[in-house]
Amino acid sequence: MKRRVFSLILIPFLLFYALPAGAAEKEERTWQDESIYFLMIDRFHNGDQSNDLDVDRNDPKAYQGGDFQGIIDQLDYIKDMGFTSIWLTPVFDNQEKGYHGYWIKDFYNTDEHFGSIEKFKELVDEAHKRDMKVILDFIVNHVGPNHQWLNDPEKEDWFHEKQPMNFNDEESLQNAWLYDLPDLNTENPEVKQYLLDAAAWWIEETDIDGYRLDTVRHVPQEFWEEFSERVKAEKEDFYLLGEVFDYDPRNIAKYEGVGIDGFADFPQAQEMRDVFQKPDTDMDRLFNFWEYNQTYFENPYLMGTFIDNHDMVRFTNLITQNNQFPGTRWKLPLAYMFTVPGLPILYYGSEIALSGGEDPDNRRLMDFRTDKELIEYITKLGELRNTHSALTRGSMELLYEEEGMAVFKREDENETLVVAINNTSESQSVKLKSPQLPEGMELRGLVEGDLVRAEGDSYDIILDREKAEIYTLQQRSGLNYGFIGALSAVYIIFLIFIYYVWKKGKNRRKVE
Repeated sequence: MKRRVFSLILIPFLLFYALPAGAAEKEERTWQDESIYFLMIDRFHNGDQSNDLDVDRNDPKAYQGGDFQGIIDQLDYIKDMGFTSIWLTPVFDNQEKGYHGYWIKDFYNTDEHFGSIEKFKELVDEAHKRDMKVILDFIVNHVGPNHQWLNDPEKEDWFHEKQPMNFNDEESLQNAWLYDLPDLNTENPEVKQYLLDAAAWWIEETDIDGYRLDTVRHVPQEFWEEFSERVKAEKEDFYLLGEVFDYDPRNIAKYEGVGIDGFADFPQAQEMRDVFQKPDTDMDRLFNFWEYNQTYFENPYLMGTFIDNHDMVRFTNLITQNNQFPGTRWKLPLAYMFTVPGLPILYYGSEIALSGGEDPDNRRLMDFRTDKELIEYITKLGELRNTHSALTRGSMELLYEEEGMAVFKREDENETLVVAINNTSESQSVKLKSPQLPEGMELRGLVEGDLVRAEGDSYDIILDREKAEIYTLQQRSGLNYGFIGALSAVYIIFLIFIYYVWKKGKNRRKVE
């Protein structure tokens, strides 16, 4: 009897806590909610030694053994950090020493060093099982240096005439041979059709989710319009990320409107690398890039935000040249990258502060047996980005910036988050006042566990040197009288109901 009464008393607790506490229903995931892990296939992980052809670990320009099976083996490692998509360097069959994938020999075959197309399909399937998307690098500007088409008289007009590159001339940008690689004549209808068919074939055959488009500025805009239309007809919500390697957003914006969804944000990346190399560097110019992106691009939330890539000296190399500790310095640009609008793209090895100079030194083999401090930090940032819609869909407002200390706000209809980054060598104090934030609430830290309660109409944020914190704005903690009152009302009603049942049962027994 006692056990039955206890169970009845427990019911209102369970009913009350089963009700949603004002949480907004999570919206359907779109591309602006994605976060991308970018890896070079040959340099990531060797999962199948049977395809270790021409592997030479002593030659940084030779194959190192990474393959499709190695990526499959590490998908959980990537997903556990919070990444929702992977971007792979080209999978196509390449010419000798084309470990990077950009010296294409056959657009319809995988490179034998990486594995078969069946194994690549397995990789895509395994990623999809984990609710992860796959972005593939696709090249239309050039082929490998000794491609067989160069010796085919019937394909003589498939290439532009070889000429030196003049980066200040639009015609030269689109027709010259970049790094002496044979430049495809995409104005030729046969060439255009071949490339469009190949791009559509990979989508239909393997069910990939997007393309990162290499060397966009070296191909006419008219081609990209047809390319975008063709590939997006193959699969709904297919994403195109363009590479226009330029530090002026106006030059990147020349390709806005051709069907490419977003672009690698080189201008912002360069500024991040300058700002976060060492402490006590102003961050004021960094916050201009959100304004630029809103001005020049239709959907700035689809821009690719990154710190490192395979064509740059590694950020760790820049840090150590300034005699800074990578584990500390890396956290600040990561906090920035994961909390500003755009798709964060992490280059493999950044999570272990992998170093490297110019190509190919910036493409070292990944090491999975290293310190996990940065990995844990990235995992926390990934978790916050995946659970807080304000970080992927919210507005952005700079609240404070002075001599390397910055505070900004991300806000949508569901929540308000405040991000503080102290890029200085001393502790900093910032006072925020109404109307920057509403009165009488509190800021609860989600990374370092800091707590800032409003004092009147102001909030005093104190942050240690070289630290970042992400706060959620919420009602002040303490006794929740509304909750207590509601729970009391539920109990009173429930006790009346129990008394009524008991009384009715007692009367029934008397009659019997």
